[in-house]
Amino acid sequence: MKLLTSRDFNRDVSLAKRAAQVEPVVITDRGQPTHVLMSIGEYRRLTGEGESILELLAMPEGVAIDAADAAADGAWDHREGL
Repeated sequence: MKLLTSRDFNRDVSLAKRAAQVEPVVITDRGQPTHVLMSIGEYRRLTGEGESILELLAMPEGVAIDAADAAADGAWDHREGL
């Protein structure tokens, strides 16, 4: 685990975030551990928590859907006449 003082954390948050992608970062205040910064993946692993539907919907990468497969499955095709 990496140790980082609260002063160093405040000076360079990006450094702390990069380090937390590799391992948890313990942030100290007056020499005493006060907080732990870790990646969301590590947090979810420890808590057993999965991604919420809101996080899945907010993902920037899209999901490819083959229209021919969807039509074959009986999905409604907006191009059909009424």
